[in-house]
Amino acid sequence: MSDFIFIALSGLSILGAIMMLVYKNPMYSALGLLISILAVAGLFALLNATFLFMVQIIVYAGAIMTLILFLLMFLNIKEEHLPKEPKKYLLITIGAIIMIPFNMVILKAVANLPEADMNIVANSTFGDIKPIGKLLYNDWILAFELISILLLVALVGSIVLAKRKKAKKENA
Repeated sequence: MSDFIFIALSGLSILGAIMMLVYKNPMYSALGLLISILAVAGLFALLNATFLFMVQIIVYAGAIMTLILFLLMFLNIKEEHLPKEPKKYLLITIGAIIMIPFNMVILKAVANLPEADMNIVANSTFGDIKPIGKLLYNDWILAFELISILLLVALVGSIVLAKRKKAKKENA
Protein backbone atom coordinates (compact mmCIF):
# COMPACT_ATOMS: atom_id res chain seq x y z
CA MET A 1 0.00 0.00 0.00
CA SER A 2 2.80 2.41 0.86
CA ASP A 3 4.36 1.79 -2.56
CA PHE A 4 1.12 2.87 -4.24
CA ILE A 5 0.93 6.01 -2.07
CA PHE A 6 4.60 6.78 -2.81
CA ILE A 7 4.04 6.44 -6.55
CA ALA A 8 0.87 8.55 -6.40
CA LEU A 9 2.57 11.32 -4.40
CA SER A 10 5.61 11.27 -6.66
CA GLY A 11 3.40 11.50 -9.74
CA LEU A 12 1.46 14.34 -8.16
CA SER A 13 4.69 16.16 -7.39
CA ILE A 14 5.90 15.78 -10.97
CA LEU A 15 2.49 16.85 -12.28
CA GLY A 16 2.63 19.99 -10.13
CA ALA A 17 6.11 20.77 -11.43
CA ILE A 18 4.96 20.35 -15.02
CA MET A 19 1.93 22.58 -14.35
CA MET A 20 4.27 25.20 -12.95
CA LEU A 21 6.33 25.18 -16.14
CA VAL A 22 3.56 24.92 -18.71
CA TYR A 23 0.91 27.39 -17.53
CA LYS A 24 1.37 30.97 -18.62
CA ASN A 25 -0.88 32.46 -15.95
CA PRO A 26 1.20 32.97 -12.77
CA MET A 27 -1.73 32.02 -10.53
CA TYR A 28 -2.03 28.61 -12.17
CA SER A 29 1.74 28.18 -11.94
CA ALA A 30 1.56 29.01 -8.23
CA LEU A 31 -1.18 26.40 -7.88
CA GLY A 32 1.12 23.87 -9.54
CA LEU A 33 3.86 24.79 -7.08
CA LEU A 34 1.42 24.33 -4.20
CA ILE A 35 0.44 20.87 -5.48
CA SER A 36 4.09 19.92 -5.75
CA ILE A 37 4.88 21.21 -2.24
CA LEU A 38 1.94 19.35 -0.72
CA ALA A 39 2.94 16.14 -2.50
CA VAL A 40 6.48 16.43 -1.13
CA ALA A 41 4.98 17.00 2.33
CA GLY A 42 3.01 13.80 1.82
CA LEU A 43 6.24 11.99 0.97
CA PHE A 44 7.75 13.24 4.24
CA ALA A 45 4.67 12.02 6.09
CA LEU A 46 5.04 8.65 4.40
CA LEU A 47 8.60 8.46 5.74
CA ASN A 48 7.38 9.28 9.30
CA ALA A 49 9.44 12.48 9.17
CA THR A 50 7.06 14.56 11.23
CA PHE A 51 9.31 17.60 11.61
CA LEU A 52 10.02 17.83 7.89
CA PHE A 53 6.33 17.30 7.14
CA MET A 54 5.32 20.14 9.46
CA VAL A 55 8.04 22.47 8.15
CA GLN A 56 6.98 21.71 4.57
CA ILE A 57 3.36 22.50 5.37
CA ILE A 58 3.90 25.54 7.61
CA VAL A 59 6.83 27.24 5.89
CA TYR A 60 6.49 26.34 2.23
CA ALA A 61 2.79 25.63 1.70
CA GLY A 62 1.75 28.22 4.25
CA ALA A 63 4.07 31.16 4.49
CA ILE A 64 5.87 31.18 1.16
CA MET A 65 2.80 30.33 -0.92
CA THR A 66 0.84 33.04 0.89
CA LEU A 67 3.60 35.51 0.07
CA ILE A 68 3.67 34.45 -3.59
CA LEU A 69 -0.11 34.66 -3.95
CA PHE A 70 -0.16 38.03 -2.15
CA LEU A 71 2.47 39.38 -4.54
CA LEU A 72 0.62 38.04 -7.58
CA MET A 73 -2.62 39.64 -6.44
CA PHE A 74 -0.83 42.87 -5.47
CA LEU A 75 0.81 43.16 -8.90
CA ASN A 76 -2.50 42.36 -10.64
CA ILE A 77 -0.79 40.94 -13.71
CA LYS A 78 -3.00 40.88 -16.79
CA GLU A 79 -2.67 38.48 -19.71
CA GLU A 80 -1.42 41.26 -22.01
CA HIS A 81 1.37 42.16 -19.56
CA LEU A 82 2.91 38.71 -19.75
CA PRO A 83 5.82 38.28 -22.14
CA LYS A 84 5.43 36.20 -25.29
CA GLU A 85 7.17 32.86 -25.02
CA PRO A 86 7.27 31.40 -28.53
CA LYS A 87 10.09 28.93 -27.75
CA LYS A 88 8.83 27.88 -24.34
CA TYR A 89 8.06 24.23 -25.13
CA LEU A 90 11.23 23.87 -27.19
CA LEU A 91 13.29 25.12 -24.25
CA ILE A 92 11.45 22.81 -21.84
CA THR A 93 12.16 19.89 -24.17
CA ILE A 94 15.84 20.84 -24.46
CA GLY A 95 16.05 21.13 -20.67
CA ALA A 96 14.47 17.71 -20.27
CA ILE A 97 16.90 16.20 -22.80
CA ILE A 98 19.86 17.80 -21.02
CA MET A 99 18.70 16.31 -17.72
CA ILE A 100 18.52 12.73 -19.08
CA PRO A 101 22.29 12.00 -18.69
CA PHE A 102 22.28 13.42 -15.14
CA ASN A 103 19.31 11.24 -14.25
CA MET A 104 21.07 8.20 -15.76
CA VAL A 105 24.13 8.87 -13.58
CA ILE A 106 21.95 9.15 -10.48
CA LEU A 107 20.06 5.95 -11.34
CA LYS A 108 23.34 4.07 -11.90
CA ALA A 109 24.71 5.37 -8.59
CA VAL A 110 21.56 4.29 -6.76
CA ALA A 111 21.65 0.88 -8.49
CA ASN A 112 25.23 0.35 -7.30
CA LEU A 113 24.42 1.05 -3.66
CA PRO A 114 24.79 -1.94 -1.36
CA GLU A 115 21.67 -3.80 -0.41
CA ALA A 116 19.95 -2.17 2.52
CA ASP A 117 16.64 -2.45 4.24
CA MET A 118 14.56 0.20 2.49
CA ASN A 119 11.41 -0.41 4.51
CA ILE A 120 10.02 2.41 6.57
CA VAL A 121 10.61 1.83 10.25
CA ALA A 122 7.52 2.80 12.19
CA ASN A 123 9.20 3.82 15.44
CA SER A 124 12.33 5.48 14.05
CA THR A 125 13.35 8.99 15.02
CA PHE A 126 14.08 9.97 11.42
CA GLY A 127 12.76 13.45 10.78
CA ASP A 128 11.74 14.14 14.39
CA ILE A 129 12.56 17.52 15.84
CA LYS A 130 14.44 16.23 18.92
CA PRO A 131 17.33 14.49 17.08
CA ILE A 132 17.56 17.39 14.62
CA GLY A 133 17.72 19.89 17.49
CA LYS A 134 20.32 17.83 19.34
CA LEU A 135 22.42 17.55 16.19
CA LEU A 136 22.13 21.27 15.46
CA TYR A 137 22.97 22.44 18.98
CA ASN A 138 25.63 19.85 19.77
CA ASP A 139 27.55 19.25 16.54
CA TRP A 140 26.69 22.19 14.30
CA ILE A 141 26.28 25.10 16.74
CA LEU A 142 28.93 27.28 15.06
CA ALA A 143 27.47 26.80 11.58
CA PHE A 144 23.95 27.34 12.97
CA GLU A 145 24.96 30.63 14.62
CA LEU A 146 26.87 31.81 11.54
CA ILE A 147 23.84 31.14 9.35
CA SER A 148 21.67 33.02 11.83
CA ILE A 149 24.01 36.03 11.66
CA LEU A 150 24.12 35.81 7.86
CA LEU A 151 20.32 35.79 7.64
CA LEU A 152 20.13 38.74 10.04
CA VAL A 153 22.64 40.71 7.94
CA ALA A 154 20.68 39.88 4.76
CA LEU A 155 17.45 41.02 6.42
CA VAL A 156 18.96 44.30 7.62
CA GLY A 157 20.61 44.84 4.22
CA SER A 158 17.36 44.35 2.33
CA ILE A 159 15.61 46.85 4.62
CA VAL A 160 18.41 49.39 4.11
CA LEU A 161 18.30 48.94 0.33
CA ALA A 162 14.52 49.30 0.28
CA LYS A 163 14.70 52.52 2.32
CA ARG A 164 17.38 54.00 0.04
CA LYS A 165 15.27 53.46 -3.09
CA LYS A 166 12.28 55.05 -1.44
CA ALA A 167 14.35 58.04 -0.26
CA LYS A 168 15.81 58.52 -3.79
CA LYS A 169 12.33 58.51 -5.35
CA GLU A 170 11.11 61.13 -2.87
CA ASN A 171 14.13 63.41 -3.59
CA ALA A 172 13.74 63.15 -7.38
